[in-house]
Amino acid sequence: MLRLSPLMVAFVIACGTMAGSGVSASQDGQPAASSPQPNVVLILADDLGWADLGCYGNPYHKTPRLDALAKQGIRCTQAYADCPVCSPTRAALLTGQHPARMHLTDWLPGRGNRPDQALAIPEIRQSLPEGISTFPGQLRDHGYVTCSIGKWHLGGKDSGPLQHGFVEQIAGDERGSPAKWFAPFGPQESDSKNTSKVKKARGIPGLEDV
Repeated sequence: MLRLSPLMVAFVIACGTMAGSGVSASQDGQPAASSPQPNVVLILADDLGWADLGCYGNPYHKTPRLDALAKQGIRCTQAYADCPVCSPTRAALLTGQHPARMHLTDWLPGRGNRPDQALAIPEIRQSLPEGISTFPGQLRDHGYVTCSIGKWHLGGKDSGPLQHGFVEQIAGDERGSPAKWFAPFGPQESDSKNTSKVKKARGIPGLEDV
């Protein structure tokens, strides 16, 4: 039975092959016929429990598109998230390393200590470690075009998706959630002095010209 802790708001990794096919070796060591590499789409969602989808037996939530993906692809039935909050879980998924090893054990930027705590909060890293190997980087090096779509929340300008193995980036940055988006007016945020008014917000990566 899958026991998956709540994950992310919306984090999609899409990996497609470049023009050309992969070549593998046959049993006798000779090059086998070229075969296309599979495309990869990995979707994570915040606060989504293992029993919340129809393909896992939920009778209340209607998720036909995700159910179809599960039927055509791989459905895991034994898995655990590395952490019950977003940033460290995503970091572990991208690198294959435990959050504690990366000193990234809480959502970024984390919070201060409170008087009701039994233990002090450890100092955490504020971004994915520089130069760390990631699976999108490995895919990129083997001919894939990799794209991160949606929430990133693992560092800012110098530690974004493009610095960690992705060729393309849409909407993700250091923020836990992007600014409100009202097409065709772009990102907007509430005016702190007058919440009934909105103003132009900082751009969202990949959507500046939309």
